[in-house]
Amino acid sequence: MTGRSSAGRRNVGIFAHVDAGKTTTTEHMLFVSGRTRALGSVDAGTALTDWLDVEKERGISVRAATTSFVWRDTTINLVDTPGHVDFLSEVERSLRVMDGAVLIVSAVEGVQAQTEMIWSALRKLGIPTIIYINKMDRIGADREAVLRDIRSYLTPDLIEVQYPIGNEQQFAGSADSWGTDADEEARTALVEAIAERNEELLQQYISGEAEDWKSHASGMTKRAELFPVLYGASGRGIGVNELMDAVIDYLPEPGGNQEAPLSGIVFKIERDKTMGRMAFVRLYEGTMRNRDVIRNHTQNIEEKVTQIRKVEGSRSEDLGTLEAGDIAAVCGMSHVRIGDIIGDPGAVPEEVRLAVPLLTVQAHWADQQQYPAVVAALQELSDEDPLLDVQWLQDERELHVKVMGPIQLEILTSVLENRYGLQVSFGQPSVIYKETPSQPGEGYIAYLMPKPCWAILRFRIEPGERGSGLRYEAFVRSEDLLPQYQNEVARRVPEALQQGLKGWEVVDLKVTLIEGQHHVWHTHPLDFVVATPMAIMNGLDSVGTKLLEPVLQFRIVVPEENGGRVMNDIVLMRGTFEAPTLQGDRLLIEGRVPAATSLEYSMELNSLTKGRGTMATFFAGYEECPPDVEAERTRRGVNPLDQSKYILSVRKALQG
Repeated sequence: MTGRSSAGRRNVGIFAHVDAGKTTTTEHMLFVSGRTRALGSVDAGTALTDWLDVEKERGISVRAATTSFVWRDTTINLVDTPGHVDFLSEVERSLRVMDGAVLIVSAVEGVQAQTEMIWSALRKLGIPTIIYINKMDRIGADREAVLRDIRSYLTPDLIEVQYPIGNEQQFAGSADSWGTDADEEARTALVEAIAERNEELLQQYISGEAEDWKSHASGMTKRAELFPVLYGASGRGIGVNELMDAVIDYLPEPGGNQEAPLSGIVFKIERDKTMGRMAFVRLYEGTMRNRDVIRNHTQNIEEKVTQIRKVEGSRSEDLGTLEAGDIAAVCGMSHVRIGDIIGDPGAVPEEVRLAVPLLTVQAHWADQQQYPAVVAALQELSDEDPLLDVQWLQDERELHVKVMGPIQLEILTSVLENRYGLQVSFGQPSVIYKETPSQPGEGYIAYLMPKPCWAILRFRIEPGERGSGLRYEAFVRSEDLLPQYQNEVARRVPEALQQGLKGWEVVDLKVTLIEGQHHVWHTHPLDFVVATPMAIMNGLDSVGTKLLEPVLQFRIVVPEENGGRVMNDIVLMRGTFEAPTLQGDRLLIEGRVPAATSLEYSMELNSLTKGRGTMATFFAGYEECPPDVEAERTRRGVNPLDQSKYILSVRKALQG
């Protein structure tokens, strides 16, 4: 038995920069397809996919929202993702579960920073993509400028399967470039764009042989070789029907075998008042049913599924079954976390990292009695967004979280108040630095006292390439150090590198275990929990560490008369830039600048140019700080360099 594939289904993500019209487009799709009876509005706070209180109040999407509808006998699972850079982690998680994407670009603003970042991730994962140019009815809509932007910043491999009729207030929709009454020039340009990308098709085109060019375009789009461009004005419902047709014509079916062993991924977690913890699962292979016991591959545990539900905004219904190629919320898995792989990992696509929190903040609460509730709330929110990475310093009664930016902090404050009834404020954000070894060297520990204990370790520590993270190897004979002890050491090395000499995570290095000894009678596995951090810190202390800071890629567009001042500001911020280019009466300046010096600059630029300048930034990696930049963070817990005090504290904790 071969099993059936999931025909008649599409899993599609809608992506864009903030305010390009994603949620408005989604609401019109739901309305036109008959999924909703009334048209939801972002501005009125009635959008089905913006159902959190804070989303209704602010008119922005904070969480990726799943919804589905039927169009041309095809079920379309749609994920509406946030557009603001502060919520990029939601976008990142959604990318892993999509078979196709709709990227919305505003006809007025063109390609923006987040658009580029999402495009890069879509290409890395090879996800077929339709480009929908929205807001064609707005004053300032410029088709040619947007197409130039797309060709310059995204891809030259676009094909206009439609051409717009009218522009700005005269925009009256689009004509199908394939249609029998289509503009001859538009149809010729479309066919030539397809033919010139394939030698065989080019020969057929030159010889004038009849071809079903649309089916070739569809095949090339599904292989992510071409990207169809459509036009619309979603706010007025223009172009939405054609976009839904294009999703079916140009984006692939998910595939997957319902009879195969189970394989899926958890991409989102929410809590429901009645159902409790709900894990949103994309299933790639197999079938899952209510009351099945399933294996969580990531955590190596088994859990029972109580219910499988289709969730849309604040509404949900019991499905009973989840089949390969589909998406649903699974209840009953109390230990599950975002990113966990269910069943066999073989069919799950690789992860792509977009979101890197650059700021850390401390939480403050007015009423000391609320302390346990604040801890529980932030830990729950960290389950839903692991990048918050809540640091709970129990001894100091402090809570720290990592964030992408100020909007996320505002939303976090609002969610804590609305959902948990907690009044929590956050201190000034500070930049997250990192450390890296200054030179090669060794770290050593002989943990022999106070008895009973015995663990000897020697590590070789070497600097790595920027962005390489941690590479760990062990070259120790199993008779000198038993495999289970070596496994314990391997587990503890990343933990030991969470705080370096200056209190920051240590990255971009290679750690090699070159010597290890246990004692037949005196060694306990927990001895290596104690010994590993001491040996690592001994090594870091001997080689020294350099400070790394986050750097942003920027694109600034300003009136020409402000160019000199802006370039001077960039130099003062320790930034670098390429030769500026003139675009009409505006200057385009691109370069790199440290996050620490440029946190407030977009507001300064707005003031300097009276709102006529724009600054787009995205994370470009960590780079070495100049020698005069210093940044230390208070260490959590006892420093392993203070060995006697550290041994006592860890042993006490392990016994407790």
